Amino acid sequence: MSTIKKTIATTVLSAAMAASAPQDAYSQSIPKGIKNVVLVHGAFADGSSWSKVIPGLTAAGLNVIAVQNPLISLEDDVAATKRAIALMDGPVLLVGHSYGGMVITEAGNDPKVAGLVYVAALIPNDGQSVMDVVQPYPAAPGSAEFKPDAEGFISLSSKGIHQHFAQDLPETDRQVIFATQTPWATKATVTKISTAAWKSKPSWAIIGMEDHMVPPVLARAEAKMIKAKTTELKSSHVPMVSMPQKVTEIILGAAREL
Repeated sequence: MSTIKKTIATTVLSAAMAASAPQDAYSQSIPKGIKNVVLVHGAFADGSSWSKVIPGLTAAGLNVIAVQNPLISLEDDVAATKRAIALMDGPVLLVGHSYGGMVITEAGNDPKVAGLVYVAALIPNDGQSVMDVVQPYPAAPGSAEFKPDAEGFISLSSKGIHQHFAQDLPETDRQVIFATQTPWATKATVTKISTAAWKSKPSWAIIGMEDHMVPPVLARAEAKMIKAKTTELKSSHVPMVSMPQKVTEIILGAAREL
């Protein structure tokens, strides 16, 4: 073979190998463990709050659904999550952010759910509501910016979003979060769950060290209560937006362990 032909052959082989190599840190598929992930957003948000995490999960070969909770009642949010679980073929890792922790603690009793990941989340015990969970602790700074309306829904003020909800994001991102927030039904804060799924399912917890909505003192107590494998991140209340790579790695690690 001539030198030119050898050079061409080497170039083609190198290109083929590069095309088949992982494109990022997540593209190596998970050889064992859970293949299905259901992501549950919290109050004042929607499923797009997971948009920076989903690509990494799918690149690793996971099947992902981000639930669109209506936020009109805890019962409706649990029902929406259970519909997403039902769509999955096989065991599911259930991930909840903020108020979504309440939702996955109830919906996680579904027999298809194999594990729970709580991201800056509220975590109830048996028969507890949101108000029951937060009542023993000092009020979160962000709660002062709750704005109830005449129809029984709560929104977050601009100050609440910019200074307490997503303060570690660029201003343009904070503006989008404020403009697109979904109001949260007041009655969802007093509705009690039945049985806490974490009592029978392995659990993981992510704590935001600069979280002004679920403060670290509350988050640590919750993680201790459920005996979760816990990671603390220097983030606001939305680490899946401000630190998506870290959150993705934790979810992947949980999936591999199950």
